[in-house]
This record gives sequence, structure tokens and C-alpha cells, in this order.
Amino acid sequence: METNQHHRLLLIEDDPDVSEMLLTYFESQQYEIIHAESGLTGVELARRHLPSIILLDVMMPDIDGYEVCRRIRSMALTRYIPIIFLTQRDDRSAKVKGLELGADDYITKPFDLDVLRLRVQGAIRRATRDHLHEPRTGLPTGAWIQEEFDRRHYDEPAPVVLRLMIDGWQLFADHFGFVAGNEVLAYAARTVQSAVSTYGTSHDFIGFVDDQFVILTTPEAAAVIEAHIQQSFDSGIHTFYPYEDAERGGLLVDEGTSTEQFLPLMRLAAIQSV
Repeated sequence: METNQHHRLLLIEDDPDVSEMLLTYFESQQYEIIHAESGLTGVELARRHLPSIILLDVMMPDIDGYEVCRRIRSMALTRYIPIIFLTQRDDRSAKVKGLELGADDYITKPFDLDVLRLRVQGAIRRATRDHLHEPRTGLPTGAWIQEEFDRRHYDEPAPVVLRLMIDGWQLFADHFGFVAGNEVLAYAARTVQSAVSTYGTSHDFIGFVDDQFVILTTPEAAAVIEAHIQQSFDSGIHTFYPYEDAERGGLLVDEGTSTEQFLPLMRLAAIQSV
């Protein structure tokens, strides 16, 4: 059975009845749901929260769904997020327009919720299978990261590349298990996303590969982003430890034996900045 515990779904829909139905249904399927009632808000939420998938209504009160799709596809961070259009328009030209803009699917209202769920799962699965999204963090990986480096090779000024890794993560995961380790990775990803979306620009990029967070940003924002990432991560990482370990600032392994070892609380630290 497919788990959706790390899947974040952004619903951009202004119809209250349709919204309530979809929110209730996908929450029952263990998706984290973000809802926007306008196109402009939807674009901003896509950049700030990097959802696993976007359900997008065509008819919106400000900019239409086609323009929302175009803007989402134009930003580095959101370029490859799967988008499924939801619309009452069933004509061929409308479908072609949506697909030409980069939508992954096009579903006509009214729709069967179970069919929609399967299409959502399929779109997320394809993005992961094609090595576009790293499954534990939901962030871009592999070919997507390389494409961004290639795209910005001749940019002036050249972007700053920040690389960060969680010091002590592997030892933590070995001790508490891979589920706990993956929860830390998801927490770190949220921390990085929040700092970049708050202090960076819409052209900034975040990826995750080889257990490293990779950030492309401007020279002006790099130091501020890095400082806020480390501060935010440090302020919350203690919640992943038992109370005694958090209080003493680290994990005591093999206590009272010849192999006793003290492991400080994990830190999200820069390993390279160029």
C-alpha cells in the first residue's frame, strides 16, 4: 500500500463545495493539504511549500488556471511539480492548451474521487521514478539539479551554491531507526524551504542529493539564508530526541561500557559554499 505521509497536495480552487469535498477526501487519504482560493495565492503557496502535486481549477477569480500553470512552470523551484487541471470545460482545445503549458493531466468535472486519487498517485510516482523528486524530502534531485546548474552556468552574477548536510544524521538513524531518520530529513527540508522562500527570490532553487541540501541563490541572500537555516534547525531538532538526551545536548550510546560514546545533537551545517 502506498503511503502519503510525506505528500503535500496544493489545491487551487475557488468553488467552496468542490474545495470542501477534495479537502475532506484527500485528508482522509493522509495527504497534507494546502488550499488557495485564488490563482495568485496558489502561485505563492507553490513556491513557499513545494507541494508533491497541484490540483488546479481553470476558472479562477483573478488569473485563470492557465496563467497559474505558466507561472509555476517558469519558476526553478516549481518547474517540475506535477499539475492536474480540474475543469468543467470538456472541449479539445482547452485540454490541448493545458497540456501544452506543461500540465500532467486534465480531468473534467464532475469526476470520480477514486479515479482522481489514482491519477494523483500516478503523477507523484512518475516524478519520483524519473528521479525528479527525492522521496524522503520531496525536493528536486538528480537530473533536475543538474539541469538547474547547466541553466545557470553563464548567469551574471553567478549564483552562490550552498551545500548543507546534517551532521550526525546517520548515527541518529542507526540508533533510532530509518523512520525517525526520515522524519528528521523531512524537518530539515521544511526548514530549508522556509528560509529560502522567506529570504530568497522566486528564482532560487533547492535540491537534495547524496544526503546534501543544495541551494542556488543570490550573493546578497546567501549568508542570511544559511544563518536562518542553521538557527531554525537548531531550535527544533531537540524534539526528535528523548527528553534526557535533549537536556544534556546529545545522545549517550553504550552508557557504562568501554564503548560509551557521546553524540551531540544533530546540526545542519554548511559543507561547502562557493
